[in-house]
Formats: sequence, C-alpha cells, structure tokens
Amino acid sequence: MKVKKWTLAWDLLAIVSLSILLILAIYFFPESIFRKVIGLPFILFFPGYSLISFLFPEKRDLDVIERIALSFGLSIAITPLIGLALNYTPFGIRLTPILFSLSSFNIVFSLLAVYRRFKARDPFIPKIEVKKAIGWEEMSKLDKILTVILVISIIASIVALIYIIVTPKQGEEFTEFYILGPKGKAADYPTKLRVGQNATIIIGIANHEYRTVNYTVEIWLVNASYENNRTVIHHMYFFDRFNVTLNHTPVNIEGNWTPQWEMPYTFSIDKPGRYKLWFLLFKDHVPPLPSKPEKMKDYAETEAEKRILDAVEGKIQSFNLNIVVREI
Repeated sequence: MKVKKWTLAWDLLAIVSLSILLILAIYFFPESIFRKVIGLPFILFFPGYSLISFLFPEKRDLDVIERIALSFGLSIAITPLIGLALNYTPFGIRLTPILFSLSSFNIVFSLLAVYRRFKARDPFIPKIEVKKAIGWEEMSKLDKILTVILVISIIASIVALIYIIVTPKQGEEFTEFYILGPKGKAADYPTKLRVGQNATIIIGIANHEYRTVNYTVEIWLVNASYENNRTVIHHMYFFDRFNVTLNHTPVNIEGNWTPQWEMPYTFSIDKPGRYKLWFLLFKDHVPPLPSKPEKMKDYAETEAEKRILDAVEGKIQSFNLNIVVREI
C-alpha cells in the first residue's frame, strides 16, 4: 500500500497516535497539561468518531455536521458503557483499566475504519475548510441556523466540562468507621466467649469530612429484645470511651485502599449472657450522660437509652457485635 495513501486517513491515525501519547503522558508526566487537553476529546469525541468512521466510511452516508454530532453523542454513551462493563470484572473502575479499555476501543475501531475507508468507492475524508466541508453555501437558511445552534451547543458543553474539571466540586463529606477481626480482616470476630476471656478486635476510622474532626468512640454492652415493633433495652452497661483527632484525608479511588487510623482493642466481659457490643461514633460533640460514666454501670431506663435507640434507627454512626458469654 503506497505511503501517501495513508494521508487519506490522517484523522484516524491522529486518534491512534494521540491515544498512545495520552497513555505515556499519564504515566510519565501525570501533572502535564497535555493530559487534560487530550483527555477531553479522548473521552468525549474519539470513541464515537472512530465508531462512526468504521460504520459509515462512504462520503454519502453522513454529512460532516451529522458525523460530528453523532461522534459526541456516541462517545457520551460508549464511555459509561465501558465503565459499566469494567465494574463487573476483577479490574474494577480504576484509572488503568479505563484508560486501556478506551484506548483499545479507539485504536481498534480507528484501524478498522482506516481499512474500510481504503476499500470505499467515495470515502469520507475530513477537510480543514469548515465552510466547504459542511456545505455551508448549499445549505438553506433553516439548516444554517440549526447548524450554528448545534455548534454553539457543542462548544458550550465542552466549556462546561472544562470548568467542572478545572474547578472540581468538593466531594461528599463522610467518615469511615469499621471493625475488623484480630487478623485485620472482616472475619473471625470474637462472638463466643467465656466469662473473663480476653478478645481482640481492630477499630478503624478514616476522616473524609474536609476538616479536622475530634472523634469520640463509646462502647456499650447491651442486652435488649425486640417487642411489639420496638426495641426494649433491659441492660445497658457503659463499657469504654476514647477520643481521637484526625485530619482530613482524601479518598484514593485510583490506588489501593489504605487505613488512616486503626487501633487493636482488647476486652473481656464478666457477666454471662447474650449481648450486643455497640460501638458508637460521635463527631466533635458527645451527648452528656445522666451521671459520671463508670465501667459496667447500668444506664437502662435513663436518658442514655436514646443513644442505642438512635443507633438502631441509623441516626448515629455505629456498628455492633453479637456476643454470647458463657460461664467458665
């Protein structure tokens, strides 16, 4: 195939080249402006354009303005579909799988479109002369108005997207609060103990509140039942309380999850029975107790019950551990 014939597919070869350059820029120059400049058309234009060029290689199939509009529209549909497919794979929705999936789509369909363009009788070859390429002179007045409106809409969408990227919206404010088993996994929790037997769990907190937060963790040993569609607390023993102050840490969606703060917590229970060990998390302010907190002091039938009832209803960030304690 003659070398100069490849100039007929300059647009598709540019997509292939820019997709490869974007991969190199992201991994070798992650803060480069090139990443953002090429990243926009890489997501919003290249997928649709390569697919449209593959499906409609002939000039008569679509005019220029239709190709441009469909390229944007299909790209907006293709990119989320690829993300949805990745969500059901072991790779997940992360930077690397998304980047390589979209790059593969752009490159494969661009090369297929090049092949079909070479085989076409009257192939569509984009030209730089905008007015001539879109047949401006031959358009009716109504077509010209619709074309201008479409171009303005596309430009407005691109400007809006650039603004969103340049001035990103603050993410959701939340706190991670969790417990793990003694081996650092969400398994092997101590649920069956003997009186006085030591058990260990790991308590973890991560601050994503966009501010420094003073956390208070309260631990309660509760014996309760569910009667007549309501929770009835029979015993509510104060178990422990501690504080920790954490600065904001950003959510890392591209790398592996790492804990911000974790603490091994060892405990034992001296009363036999069936309990829920409640872990309550308070931010900055802790509701007062009716009296000075003392370990294993029973706060049933006091205002302190509201803590557990609110936790049951999800009004307080909390979790609980079902524990059976037997006599030795």
